[in-house]
Amino acid sequence: MHDINRILFFLLLLPFLKGTYASNINITDCFVNFRSNANQSLDPSGLVNGNGGNVLSSDIMSAVGFTYETCLSQCGSGTQNPTWANISQQFGAWLLPYLALISQLPFGARHRVDNLMSAILTVGSPVLAGYSMILTILNANWISRRFEDISFPNTKDAVRILISLQQSPLRITNEDSLLSSLVVLPQNDEWWPTIAEFLDYTHTWSIASVTSIGWVVIAYLLTVASSLSDVPSNINSNGQGTGSVWLWLIPIVIGWLQLSPKCDYARVRKAMDNADAMAFVATDHEYVVKASNLSEKRAVSIDTNMENPSSPDEMLTPPVYNYARAISWSRSAEDVFDAFRIASSNARIHRPVMIGATWMNTNKRNFIEPSNREGNASEVNAYCRLPRYAVRSAWATGMFYRMFVASLLPLALQWATTGSAVLVVYLTPTVGLGCRSLGYLIYGALATIVWAMLVMSSILSHYAFSCADRPGSSSSYTVIRLAKVASNLLRWGGKLVAIVNALWIIAAGMLQFTSIYDNCYCNSSVLGRGAQYAYDIVLLDGVDLNPTKAAWFGALALAGTTCLGFIFYMSLLTDLVPI
Repeated sequence: MHDINRILFFLLLLPFLKGTYASNINITDCFVNFRSNANQSLDPSGLVNGNGGNVLSSDIMSAVGFTYETCLSQCGSGTQNPTWANISQQFGAWLLPYLALISQLPFGARHRVDNLMSAILTVGSPVLAGYSMILTILNANWISRRFEDISFPNTKDAVRILISLQQSPLRITNEDSLLSSLVVLPQNDEWWPTIAEFLDYTHTWSIASVTSIGWVVIAYLLTVASSLSDVPSNINSNGQGTGSVWLWLIPIVIGWLQLSPKCDYARVRKAMDNADAMAFVATDHEYVVKASNLSEKRAVSIDTNMENPSSPDEMLTPPVYNYARAISWSRSAEDVFDAFRIASSNARIHRPVMIGATWMNTNKRNFIEPSNREGNASEVNAYCRLPRYAVRSAWATGMFYRMFVASLLPLALQWATTGSAVLVVYLTPTVGLGCRSLGYLIYGALATIVWAMLVMSSILSHYAFSCADRPGSSSSYTVIRLAKVASNLLRWGGKLVAIVNALWIIAAGMLQFTSIYDNCYCNSSVLGRGAQYAYDIVLLDGVDLNPTKAAWFGALALAGTTCLGFIFYMSLLTDLVPI
């Protein structure tokens, strides 16, 4: 995290470079002098009232602004002189708390650069972060519900293990009867609870996380209250928009703290290594041996060194990368479920594993005698009757529906916070689309594009990986190759856009605080009004600021209620799964 903070510190210094201000102007002094000269000559041309209308020669001194063309001719195209006291105050109140809160995101990757990239992806695309989070919960809820009707030993521990491994590149194989043996053989009854216990650690609330979240919430509320009590003060460099556009970070951090993802690579790797020595496998000679005596393959593994993964992002444990793992994880989880489901069905009809054996009853409820679960490799395989990899679907049941549902609320969160920021600056005099509002729109649009590119990349990569690994696949080599190339291009492009967008939203706040937007072009909302109809409201005396104040209240309500709704929805979902 020191590396992240150091990089962010240098990024924040960029707007302060002396070369940023090519030519400094003072628009207020320029306007006052122009109005005074116009009053002496009784020529109101170029002056406007609070609504942008022309003023009469008798009311020249009541003018509060001038047209864009007049502003350019009188003041030039330079930038307003920055007020350094205002810069430090606005930065400390509106932006710094959010930058500090980034450190509370879950990381856990093997390398620092991957942790840094996960933070950049989160800032560059809150939609992607929210999508990965909700899809993680929906997948956990889906697999836990599917196991509810299964009555076979170790099912509860199997659910816990599968849910805990959502942040890892989960791989399931039944080669050499590995999965069938792990599910059926009584010798493996210690494996399931042991590994579930190994993975039962939490990354949840701490004093540091509570303090960071509380600092952000209190700072936001206090600064909002202060700005609403004095709307005219620093109205163009006010941080209301910046405070709103970053508000998504609070529910994202709270959501991950509630979910407590198992994303610590070292701990998960150690847990899986410790479990390897405990797995047994049936052989064709009617005896059971340790799986480690036969080969390095395991029924359940998290191979982080795969030569040909479906996507390189699948190897990275920070939970923002769950977008890349969700499809393959769901397919693997359903393979485990199918093994338990078929074995449970056989047990319900009192069918023992060993062919020709008699079912041994017990007086214990929901207990299966170990002798009913013993057999050689072919008998164990037949007991689970797992579908061959080449014929089963590459997509888990309901996967695309869960992906669709997981997209809705993150998109709402992104555009509620971005929209509130746009609303704040759009309805601040001069009303209209300008540099500030366009900057926030660009951020929201790029964040959505990043999400769309990376999700599509995950779909294409899984398709290419699944088809390439199937001996009897009907897809041609050319189609598979094109899907893989398209996936790589989308992934690289999405990450590049995310980097640009993360830098941009930090720079956008600093550009506003440093008054770089305070020039004739930006203050006149030329983008929305056009050069011919644009004007700059310079003085706020006599201007009706009630619409502006109402917009600021509305922005607070829009962003705040959406964030609270996101947190509430997350609380409901996390309470439904055994995480």
